[in-house]
Amino acid sequence: MNEEFYCVLKLVSGEEIISEIFIDDTDGKAMIVLQSPLKVETVNRGPTGLMRLVPWMSVPDDDIYFISLDKVITMTEISADNEMVEAYHHYNQQKNFYSEGIKKVKVSKKMGYISSVEDARTTLENIFNQTDSVAGIATHA
Repeated sequence: MNEEFYCVLKLVSGEEIISEIFIDDTDGKAMIVLQSPLKVETVNRGPTGLMRLVPWMSVPDDDIYFISLDKVITMTEISADNEMVEAYHHYNQQKNFYSEGIKKVKVSKKMGYISSVEDARTTLENIFNQTDSVAGIATHA
């Protein structure tokens, strides 16, 4: 069975995970392959509860993870148009946007750029160290 589908899994650790998965049983022992899994957390807000998605692994090096079937209590397939799947995609799109790095925009005078901090500091120090001949005031002793 190598068909991908969206699924919510309840692990023996108590965690609930949403992910796009497939079952890999090529070497005789079935493994669940998770792609970009997210942990589902319940947040209590007054009389109602909300669900939020957070990374399953705190410091991920990869987007693909393997779990043996004996670590799963239960799992259920969810349809691609489910709002949890939409939230899953939204979270992963944002994660991918930020992990690729935000492209730095080169600022221009039109955007309000006047000079670098170093250039501005040098200019202001030169002004401070000069004598103001118009007003007749010396700025240094």
